[in-house]
Amino acid sequence: MRDALQNEVVIRQGIGERHYWRDLWSKRELIYFLAWRDVIVKYKQTMVGVLWVLIRPIFTLMVFTLVFGRIAALPSSNVPYPLLVFSGLMPWLFFAAAVTEVSSSIQSNAALVGKIYFPRLIITISVLMVCLVDYAVSCLLIVVVALWTGYPPDWRILYLPVLTLWVAALAYGLGLCGAALNVRYRDFRHLIPFALQLGVYVSPVGYSANLVPGKWRWVYSLNPMTGIIDGFRWAILGERFDVYIPGMIFSIVATVVLLFVGLYWFRHVERQFVDFL
Repeated sequence: MRDALQNEVVIRQGIGERHYWRDLWSKRELIYFLAWRDVIVKYKQTMVGVLWVLIRPIFTLMVFTLVFGRIAALPSSNVPYPLLVFSGLMPWLFFAAAVTEVSSSIQSNAALVGKIYFPRLIITISVLMVCLVDYAVSCLLIVVVALWTGYPPDWRILYLPVLTLWVAALAYGLGLCGAALNVRYRDFRHLIPFALQLGVYVSPVGYSANLVPGKWRWVYSLNPMTGIIDGFRWAILGERFDVYIPGMIFSIVATVVLLFVGLYWFRHVERQFVDFL
């Protein structure tokens, strides 16, 4: 009888809520396990494997260079057009992939969410890490493109990790909002890719933001990705590219706000996920 009482498990309501962040830290190894699982599954039974990480930006770069550089003949701020495009394409592809994957992560792991308790943020963080792995591999291309065009980066390239954390924070905040909406309203899984397809044209990916008239530059900078892409081009192109400081400041503020809103909203509706999955 005494042994039975000693092995008794007591479940108290709300105990997970009070120790949520401590549980998240104590179960951090689950993040690496899920990320490694997703990396293996992503490239399993594919013909070219991890080369897909390189094929996508290469073909996208070719299309943008042909359409905007050759046909539209847009100016490239006195730098080779492929380098201008790739310096904007690299953060955009990472942003789009992270928002898409984080938004659908809870639905994709519905079976896991419904079986055991663990902080659901673990799933979203693991998905973001997978996107970071793909992004890190594709970053090797920027060195190849820079050397190929004869414009090697200078010391400003050291800011690239900081800029990477910046775009990751923005994508994660938006992805958490999308994940919270996707569980409740399934049509958002179609809306998010559509919005991202439009976003690539209203963001300075295939052209320089310096082409926007000065009086409209602040309106154009209301897109947070504008400041981030300007930052990447400044780090890669150096003094050959000027940044719009008010747009950078707004983008930083918007990133912080969206990250906190995403975390708050996700935590607020997290306990209801099982009811809708």
